[in-house]
Amino acid sequence: MTATPSPLTSLRRAIALSETDPHAIASESASNFNGNASHNTYLTLLTTEALHRAEQLQKVFSNPQNRPPLYSIPISIKDCFDLADTATSCGSRYYAQLNPHARDNSWVAQRLLDAGAIIPGKTHLHQLAYGITGENVDYGNCVQPRDSTLLTGGSSSGAAASVQEGSALAAIGTDTGGSVRVPAALCGLAGYRASLGVSRGEERWAGAFHLAPSFDTLGLLFRDLRDGPAVANAIYDVPFADAPTQLRIGYVGDDFTHDCEPEVLTAFTAWKQHLTHHGSTLTPIDTAFWADSLEIFSTIQASEAAQIHRGRYQHFEPAIAERLTWGASITPTQLETLHRRLDIFRSQISSLFQQVDLLLVPCAPVNKLLSGEDQSQIRKAILRYTTPASLGGLPTVTLAGEAIGAPFGTGMQLIAAPMQDAELLAFAASL
Repeated sequence: MTATPSPLTSLRRAIALSETDPHAIASESASNFNGNASHNTYLTLLTTEALHRAEQLQKVFSNPQNRPPLYSIPISIKDCFDLADTATSCGSRYYAQLNPHARDNSWVAQRLLDAGAIIPGKTHLHQLAYGITGENVDYGNCVQPRDSTLLTGGSSSGAAASVQEGSALAAIGTDTGGSVRVPAALCGLAGYRASLGVSRGEERWAGAFHLAPSFDTLGLLFRDLRDGPAVANAIYDVPFADAPTQLRIGYVGDDFTHDCEPEVLTAFTAWKQHLTHHGSTLTPIDTAFWADSLEIFSTIQASEAAQIHRGRYQHFEPAIAERLTWGASITPTQLETLHRRLDIFRSQISSLFQQVDLLLVPCAPVNKLLSGEDQSQIRKAILRYTTPASLGGLPTVTLAGEAIGAPFGTGMQLIAAPMQDAELLAFAASL
């Protein structure tokens, strides 16, 4: 039986056969804008600009042989990246009013345009990208287009909503402590958090706003694992690779997943079985040293975020202002100690990857965040699952539970060693 083509392959084929064109694609994207009940997938809509760009693309690339890799593909961008002639809010009305309209595109936005993409708009995010739920006192909580009772997760909340609602085929996000992985998992999507090495450098963060430079990475949200390599290559220069085979995959044991809901454990078991059938050898790993990850991560993150937003804490929601105030109180001596612990942690991660090729870990112990309920305690619980990869600067792909018949919202993290992005994406695509 022939497999159904992936969304990117299907759209490319339709363009090649003249079954659709950039203007029709941009119009279809616009018809799905802000399709969630909170009508806030996008903080800045670019409907007119997107349709104008579609017309330009048809004229400039009339010859199919010369078309760039993401020709007329709608890809949204998180509103912490500059886009010329728009203000960047970072999810804060204070910054939306303070920041002038950008004169130039950020590196990421320019990469999208150079690759031929259409940018439908700039998406919702948890304020300052400093949260895991997608709640926002300034712009409203971002709920899933698929189910208005569920939050998207964050901080790349609108990114997830844009793919789920169909206004974008893929979305640009950032991931510091789980901001791509968690919304991808909760929204039934694929996600890619790039290696710290892929994401680092002044060039790649030109025109972008950091949260915590020690951990900030670039990322993607999309529907189908098969589309990951092509989109990551076109935007982030991740090379194509052959999918590795007969991998050794380490997985976390019951002592780590003790707080997982039954639905998450069901998906975890299903993915372990699926990977085994795919030819991988699975073995439990010792995660005792991960107990330090949340403290190391949260403290360094708070200190770095406090420096970036110094003098402005009162303009942000109380929980974030409290974290920033705490971050400002952390002393250089404390930070020096934490960075030594971070070095030790990374050394232990390196030793772990001498025993296995990949790691399998749930993205979160829960598979849903109910809108309107108190989520103040969930951040710590989720970060226990996501911060080990953040500390290690590790590339990670989110595997949707629903993709193999497991409950919705039960995404898994498939984690590779630093700079093994190409092989990771290729292997995930082969699944």
